[in-house]
Amino acid sequence: MSLFSAHEQPGRNISPARMKFIHRIATLPIKPGSRDYYLHWAESWTKARGHQSPERTQEYFDALGRSAHLADWQYRQAVDAARVLACDVLTIAWASSFDWRGLSDQSRSLEPDHRTVARESIRVRANLPPSPTPTPEQVVDADSELKRLTDSLRRTIRIKNMAMATEETYVHWNCRFIRFCFQRLGQSPEVAGPPAITAYLDFLALECNVAPTTQKQALNAMAFLMKNVLGIEEFTLDHLTPARGQRRPPVVMTREEVRAVLAHLEAPWKLAAQLMYGSGLRLMEAMRLRVKDLDFGQGTITIHDGKGGKHRVVTLPRALEEQLKQHLSRLREKHLQDLAVAAGDVHMPEALLRKWPNASREWCWQYIFASATLCPHPRTGRIARHHLHESSMQRQLKDAVRKAGIPKRATCHTMRHSFATHLLESGTDIRTVQSLMGHASVETTMIYLHVMKRPGAGGPSPLDLS
Repeated sequence: MSLFSAHEQPGRNISPARMKFIHRIATLPIKPGSRDYYLHWAESWTKARGHQSPERTQEYFDALGRSAHLADWQYRQAVDAARVLACDVLTIAWASSFDWRGLSDQSRSLEPDHRTVARESIRVRANLPPSPTPTPEQVVDADSELKRLTDSLRRTIRIKNMAMATEETYVHWNCRFIRFCFQRLGQSPEVAGPPAITAYLDFLALECNVAPTTQKQALNAMAFLMKNVLGIEEFTLDHLTPARGQRRPPVVMTREEVRAVLAHLEAPWKLAAQLMYGSGLRLMEAMRLRVKDLDFGQGTITIHDGKGGKHRVVTLPRALEEQLKQHLSRLREKHLQDLAVAAGDVHMPEALLRKWPNASREWCWQYIFASATLCPHPRTGRIARHHLHESSMQRQLKDAVRKAGIPKRATCHTMRHSFATHLLESGTDIRTVQSLMGHASVETTMIYLHVMKRPGAGGPSPLDLS
């Protein structure tokens, strides 16, 4: 079946389906210049017989995703064109329940500053020789000083082998701090010194109304700059205005609510959410899982480079073993198809690629939650698959919470909070939960004691007393 022709020809009748599709996309918020591309994708999908079944549609988009020259937005455009044709024009029975949104979300590429690839894409030079430090008497340009200090900050963080998330946070806060020093104090941080930290923290508390944890995060970032970049080893902060408020207890769902949310998720998002809840994984820990991290024999999952650069071993839920094996079977078949067209590479850190040049094509290194499309590395240009974008997972879970009718501000991290709380409710030792969560201090784990179903003595309400 071919609903469309590549180009309209004089004297040739236009099919009713084509006319209906043209009229339909004209009513949608699609730019006029993009409508021809929608026609192209609709024709391509029908030529591949995608309209015959969801399996053929999946095969079509799997093949489309192997194109090294296809941008992620083009993939999403193709999905949208097929969705409009299938649901609005052809009204195919299976199309209304097909997860078009989930298919589209699987294509989002990682940005150059994404923490998975930023360490390779954002380069810093070795401090040889050191950058000249301007004297207080010199007139300092704010932009050049901002660049000099942030370059030095990144260099120091990487020498200390700190986490990419820490680098992002410290650079973010110190960029704001440096601009504050020039705009509000008229000096560079080096000249203003530690009193500038007090001034900025007061500004955050009084004018920005930030939470105490946000103020503490900013303080840690600026203290690192002072001590490790500017060389001011010892200093005290006087007359500091603390941010108002106190730490809120984490949002936790009941077991019934978790099941309701999972029921509104489709593959692969459902499996990722089940691992976050069943093993206590953080969002990025789930997204970055590779095949080699699963040990079905031992019933464990190994987490590499978790928060703080730590490694830990968590439980692989027995209830998910069969689902995971089926998912890996489909993933392996897709990987073999990738290899057949020389497209089987997966993103890996450059240091590992130098050590094992062919490792990126090996099955054990493939991401469990791989992107639907290939994309170039932001610096080297090497074509490879990345993992699913975490923002897509967040959007999928947010939609599932809404569909389940749960009136809570639940996020992906809520799955992890619920994991810890439900283990404690079932009588699991708090030290065991601490180890599974990867908390450095048991005090962090103890916060879940306050959100259990019956914290403390669990006394009755007077309204329930007869």
